[in-house]
Amino acid sequence: MKFLVVFALFLATACASPALVQRQRFMPVLADTAEGRITNGQAASVGQFPYQVGLSLKLSALSSAWCGGSLIGTNWVLTAAHCTDGVQSVTVYLGATVRTSAELQYTVSSSNIIIHSGWNSNTLKNDISLIKIPSVSYTTRVQAVKLPSISSSYSTYVGETAIASGWGKISDSATSVTNQLQYADVPIVANSVCVKTYGSSSVPSTVICISTTGGISTCNGDSGGPLVLKSTGVQIGLTSYGASAGCAKGYPAVFTRVTSYLDWISTNTGISY
Repeated sequence: MKFLVVFALFLATACASPALVQRQRFMPVLADTAEGRITNGQAASVGQFPYQVGLSLKLSALSSAWCGGSLIGTNWVLTAAHCTDGVQSVTVYLGATVRTSAELQYTVSSSNIIIHSGWNSNTLKNDISLIKIPSVSYTTRVQAVKLPSISSSYSTYVGETAIASGWGKISDSATSVTNQLQYADVPIVANSVCVKTYGSSSVPSTVICISTTGGISTCNGDSGGPLVLKSTGVQIGLTSYGASAGCAKGYPAVFTRVTSYLDWISTNTGISY
């Protein structure tokens, strides 16, 4: 019910103001035959993003939703807390370019989900979670993404270019997620740019911001998906929230900053660099 209320608020405010709203785990999950992309991005080729994960989230016996994630180790998927909050189970798709045509697929119960203890669905702070899956063997289409090193914890990445990817909505008018994995190059900007749109209380140091010039942005259904430095292939963010006015309206988009959670990830998974 909480998700439905938030989604209704998103629709109600879509033409009003740029107030923040979390990137929705998208429901219903339907096929999308329209031409398009992660708003104004490009179609990914097979194996281009072997760390990309698709998540089909069972909310109840009659409802499901869709999010993204990233493979960070043989047993672990990183995603957003707002994706996994309150779900009964999740089906994890690995090695897919077409959304549900995966090389590997696992369904795990909510007991395999670790949501950050500081996650706050009202403020959207600490929007990060982990999913434990059966051990996978790496292939050309299934590979873990590299996380930042502890020594990079104070990097802002401002001025660098990153890549966002996912199966989310390809436009504000789209009625479903897309079938073909999409990606876009996006510039990282200072958090102060996001503060001008969302206010200082909504932009803590634990998030990272991108410019969406030209309407190039993440959208609903991309939630939890990776933001990776183009120069190094290191994951520095995961999709969290954007403007309620719409994904392609030019307002900055906000990601959970991975460097802020390296200790938390290491404690729960043993993964560190």
